[in-house]
Amino acid sequence: MIPRIYIPGDSGALALGAEKVAKAIAGELAERGIEAKIVRNGSRGAYFLEPMVEVATANGRIAYGPVKPSDVKSLFDSGFLTGGHHKRWLGTPDKIPFLAKQTRLTFARCGVTDPLSLESYKKHGGLNGLTNALALTPAAIVAQVTESGLRGRGGAGFPTGIKWKTVLDTVGDRKYIVCNADEGDSGTFADRMIMEGDPFVLIEGMTIAGIATGATKGFVYVRSEYPHAVAVMNKAVEIARKAGVLGASVLGSPYAFDMEIRVGAGAYVCGEETALLDSLEGKRGMVRAKPPLPAHKGLFGKPTVINNVISLASVPVIMDKGAAYYKDFGMGRSRGTIPIQIAGNVKYAGLFEAAFGMTLGEIVDEIGGGTATGRPVKAVQVGGPLGAYFPRALFDTPFDYEAFAAKDGLIGHAGIVVFDDTADMLKQARFAMEFCAIESCGKCTPCRIGSTRGVETIDRIVAGIEPEKNLALVTDLCNTMKFGSLCALGGFTPYPVMSSITHFPDDFKPAPVRVAAE
Repeated sequence: MIPRIYIPGDSGALALGAEKVAKAIAGELAERGIEAKIVRNGSRGAYFLEPMVEVATANGRIAYGPVKPSDVKSLFDSGFLTGGHHKRWLGTPDKIPFLAKQTRLTFARCGVTDPLSLESYKKHGGLNGLTNALALTPAAIVAQVTESGLRGRGGAGFPTGIKWKTVLDTVGDRKYIVCNADEGDSGTFADRMIMEGDPFVLIEGMTIAGIATGATKGFVYVRSEYPHAVAVMNKAVEIARKAGVLGASVLGSPYAFDMEIRVGAGAYVCGEETALLDSLEGKRGMVRAKPPLPAHKGLFGKPTVINNVISLASVPVIMDKGAAYYKDFGMGRSRGTIPIQIAGNVKYAGLFEAAFGMTLGEIVDEIGGGTATGRPVKAVQVGGPLGAYFPRALFDTPFDYEAFAAKDGLIGHAGIVVFDDTADMLKQARFAMEFCAIESCGKCTPCRIGSTRGVETIDRIVAGIEPEKNLALVTDLCNTMKFGSLCALGGFTPYPVMSSITHFPDDFKPAPVRVAAE
């Protein structure tokens, strides 16, 4: 039996040296005259252990990591092809604590299969959901997705089934499925991991969505900063088309569905669904006023489903295991699992998929291991650059849409960024306003002008100019932006600003006072 060596080709692993490790292992195999197959799998998401190399042995897969090119010779000397012990030995991947504690539904195949092998995908349960969906009516598919309680994983948390039913019930000579893969939030990488590590699950989810709503064409809108994801998705679409998963007759059924990959031009605002539609149509990405909703009049004026990557990638699980199975995970109105992306100043950075309900403290302290610097955690920003900063006093908040909203926060795309006690929250508040000013599409005044005035006002606070008066002005600006902006860019910028002011007031005091307090 030819040994199989798994080396991630995922962007995160590549950034940590996976390509150099792959070349070193290939070179060592050649030098020793050993025949082996190298599989470039996706990452399992434990980035603090990447590059993590795995080898298939008689006793299952054994992992080693983080592996450096300088480790390769000694790995071979230690008999790693048969699972031999080495200083980088991690044992069975599923038993690594960071991975063992997870509930992997959407990411079950990530890091396990060959991303571009349809056979490998099917061997691990792929296409079961699509096969089951083809045996149902479109209305029955929508009912099952609705019953599962799946909500938009892109940030808004809108019930997926309701969106699909609206498009199904809307008359149109052409309908579209648009996947929002413009993952622009800082500290988020779940969408990229799926596209690079398990692209067929996204293709399967989009195809099910097409059958359920009467759409025959799909588009994946990927951010330009994801060249590896774009390349993998294009190859996967071609493979799926040749295998009859996509095309005029999906898996031999009467249903037709095909899809294309489109690349954005780097605008953060195109993560907003209507700006994304404008960009897809070849226009400058500008937010559209609603109504009409995209479900009624979306891409090219036709009824359109717009879902995030994780939302669509979760559908095959629901159609395979059933709505009740998926709904059994989670709490309250937040059902199923959520891929929590742990980043920033944290010891164990990576993706952790779990059922809704873990507290923020459990995620940061137990799963993330606290800060990488070893200093106390000061703040955690949840939900990307537009998310609120939570202090340790709020670490008992469960990961749940409504629970976070009740604390003036948002889960967003479930990215969390950890900061230690050296962080200056006044600077973070300024950054939020500056980010909004730079990324604003310019269509609405509260966002375009409010963010610019916000930067100027915070600069006056920094300079010690009438701090109380200017803090009141920032609060007023935030109120205007929150309720007057056309989209979430301007509407959510107040979250990081106001949470900084509310939870870290000492950082907004005039410099002499702040120095004295320290």
